Amino acid sequence: MSSIAMTTETTVSHAANIETTRPFFSVRDMHAYYGESYIVQGVSLDVRQGEILALLGRNGAGKTSTLRTIARTDNPQMRQGEIWLDGMPIHQMKSFEAARSGIQLVPEDRRIIQGLTVEENIALAKVAPGNGWSLEQIYESFPRLAERRTQDGVTLSGGEQQMLAIARALARDLKLLLLDEPYEGLAPVIVHEIERILHSIKPLGITTIIVEQNAVAALKLADRAVILDTGEVVFAGTAKEVLDNTELRHEYLAI
Repeated sequence: MSSIAMTTETTVSHAANIETTRPFFSVRDMHAYYGESYIVQGVSLDVRQGEILALLGRNGAGKTSTLRTIARTDNPQMRQGEIWLDGMPIHQMKSFEAARSGIQLVPEDRRIIQGLTVEENIALAKVAPGNGWSLEQIYESFPRLAERRTQDGVTLSGGEQQMLAIARALARDLKLLLLDEPYEGLAPVIVHEIERILHSIKPLGITTIIVEQNAVAALKLADRAVILDTGEVVFAGTAKEVLDNTELRHEYLAI
């Protein structure tokens, strides 16, 4: 083989290696404020495509604020840092632009629209541009929602509302799913159902960041974990490392 051919082959191989190792989603030195209250203090993290990342910490650690900043909500206000999704800069976008780019936030209160049926809530999410899941795909994965398609969304149980909130995200062009306290107040059987859904979307390349007070459940679901303390990253590694480290869990998660 000629030296030119060898050089070309090496270059292509190196480029391919960079492509496969480049994080699908990255946050770099992100700082955010509620008014003058400094909440998110230099957070950086990487998530690979299809991974589930558990974002953990005690109450007030800045977890929800970090999710909201990533989703580009008005509050908190991001004043410094960069957010990248699949090579696309998100940090200068507004929330609706980030959503169109594939970032979907499922907030703790779920925000099911009163007066609309289950199917109408999903259909409304599909109005936005992009190719999300069809109603048939959603009902196949969420049979409970199929059974209640004509029921007012706000009259569903808490677990069913959580499923509906996730289904609405899947109805849009979804690349990064942000879940804020998805297990709160839910029976174990519903938690397992949500976990089944999250596992099923991993092979599709959908990446998930989950904030959850039930840290053990989140860690058993996740590939990797980031722990926050007073708005700063104090640990980043595999979920197994956290599960195996009693001292770390006791200090930052009180478990």
